[in-house]
Amino acid sequence: MKLPLLEDLGDVRGRSVLVRTDFNVPMSGADDARIISDDFRIRAALPTIAWLTDRGAKVVCVSHLGRPKGAPSTKYSMAPVAARLAELAPGVEVRENLRFSPGEEGNDPAFVAELIRGMDLYVNDAFGAAHRAHASVVGPPQFLPSAAGRLIEREVAVLDRLRSTPKRPFVAVLGGAKVSDKLGVIEALVKVVDRLLIGGGMCFTFLAAQGYSIGDSLCEPDQVDHCRTLLREHPSIVLPDDIIGLDADGVYATFGKRLPDGAKGMDIGPGSAAAFGDAVMEARSVFWNGPMGVFEDPRFAKGTRTVAQAMADTKAFTVVGGGDSAAALAQFGLDGDVDHVSTGGGASLEFLEFGDLPGLAALRKAPNVE
Repeated sequence: MKLPLLEDLGDVRGRSVLVRTDFNVPMSGADDARIISDDFRIRAALPTIAWLTDRGAKVVCVSHLGRPKGAPSTKYSMAPVAARLAELAPGVEVRENLRFSPGEEGNDPAFVAELIRGMDLYVNDAFGAAHRAHASVVGPPQFLPSAAGRLIEREVAVLDRLRSTPKRPFVAVLGGAKVSDKLGVIEALVKVVDRLLIGGGMCFTFLAAQGYSIGDSLCEPDQVDHCRTLLREHPSIVLPDDIIGLDADGVYATFGKRLPDGAKGMDIGPGSAAAFGDAVMEARSVFWNGPMGVFEDPRFAKGTRTVAQAMADTKAFTVVGGGDSAAALAQFGLDGDVDHVSTGGGASLEFLEFGDLPGLAALRKAPNVE
């Protein structure tokens, strides 16, 4: 996919540049004394910011933070982010939370006009928001010469490579709670991967589709028929053969594919974890999105840890689709051992599904693009 890049902006000296960043960082503490738990997303924007400031541009960053629902809130103030960025990139302005205005999520033309007032150029470096048709994402490129920042440039190159020309075998590992959240990407991936390994809460709807009893495990009954069709049409889909969870009395237990009444699956079992890990080790390209179980609880972290360790150890080209998978990698101290950790969980899935995002399409229609 060809996008306008920073070099396409020409001479930026003395120009005011509106940079859409993704500073939606995890926070902790009281509402009026919030502190940043992880500044990864702030640091991820530094290459773009440095490229612009080193060439004499005045940079103004805008971002959302949390879900303030269109009204100002001390809990979601950008002040801690601005303070941290001032340490990393002095002199760069950070405006207040975009979502303090309902015009952001509503893509209000008046809010777009307010955003771009006094700006000469626009750069989108917020891959994690590029799948949203919000004012700050799709509005400015209608009026200003625009470009993708270094972060978006890298994300698109990596994901497009997986989608179009992966080295094979290509293995995808999907987890998380709901099948319905990932049906689109499942249907897209089964067309290009050699094996699709499914764990997490979503595996139980697939197991139910195969006729197995799943006890009180998470299930979406309205998706069972769809899962049955997918399994029939795509033998590349691999499900767990054993499950770790709690029995009807709440006692830790290991089950096969059939769970007794009252039991609840919480993680893939040791045999399945080993098989999933072996598949990752044998691959040449791997995409992983979604934990294998409730990894925040040490009792149910082994499946996710095994997959994470295989991602770190394999010689394959490894991509982690952000979200809880990235959090798991960080928890296990393995986030530096994979080739690419996406900054956008939802955006990475939508790109793999559709091959494009609203924010990317907007950049390609900017006034400076022929």
